[in-house]
Amino acid sequence: QVKIVESGGGLVQPGGSLTLSCTASVYPFRDFAMAWYRQAPGKERVEIATIGTIRDLQTYDESVKGRFTASRDNAKNTAYLQMNNLQPQDTAVSLCHPGPTNFWGEGTQVTVAA
Repeated sequence: QVKIVESGGGLVQPGGSLTLSCTASVYPFRDFAMAWYRQAPGKERVEIATIGTIRDLQTYDESVKGRFTASRDNAKNTAYLQMNNLQPQDTAVSLCHPGPTNFWGEGTQVTVAA
């Protein structure tokens, strides 16, 4: 059974940083692109970052470009999202998603408030 587990969320002040982790029991992990999404209350789920399987190619939504960095450790079946200069509009549940699959974790809450 595939298991996706996100961790690392929390409450931070504006300008703060968090590093999210996502461990996925998909094999071989190196063959799956990993995407990060977020869903704010009452809003749709939005893709904010991806990291691919070839040379770890990354893409970012304009709202996080320059502040967030996606990475991965294939030996640990884990993807990461380094989030810097967090702002209140970044408050959301963050989820990772191995693509192309239908597997999702429960996400981790990121709250940015003074």
